[in-house]
Amino acid sequence: MSTYLKTFEKIVILALIAMMVLVIFLSVIELAWILIQDLIKPPILLLGIDDLLDIFGFFLLILIGVELLETIKAYLAEHVVHVEIVLEVASIALARKVIILDVKELSSLTLIGIAALIIALAAAYFLERHIHRSKPNSQDSGAG
Repeated sequence: MSTYLKTFEKIVILALIAMMVLVIFLSVIELAWILIQDLIKPPILLLGIDDLLDIFGFFLLILIGVELLETIKAYLAEHVVHVEIVLEVASIALARKVIILDVKELSSLTLIGIAALIIALAAAYFLERHIHRSKPNSQDSGAG
């Protein structure tokens, strides 16, 4: 029964990888199409600030997809969700949100909340990296 579940899990993960690759591929094509359309409309070869923010947001959205693909691949290879990759995805998603935000429409409390999220993610990422770097050193020194 356990082998069937492992086989099923592997099939599901491979299906997720295939779908994620398809979504990322189509997103890159859509981004290229949006970029071409924005560049050929008057004024030609110039992008407005709103267009730039939309394009940067789309770039980051695709980057989030790539990082999610990396998370799925890591899970397939090691059957472990890497906290560092998840924190990277969350940081990119939050950065995307901050880039496309219109701060004039948000309350100060919302901006403080976003700042708190940024600080929390940065601290978590720092701690994860610090713990991850110090673990092998402490194991190596104990073995020698």
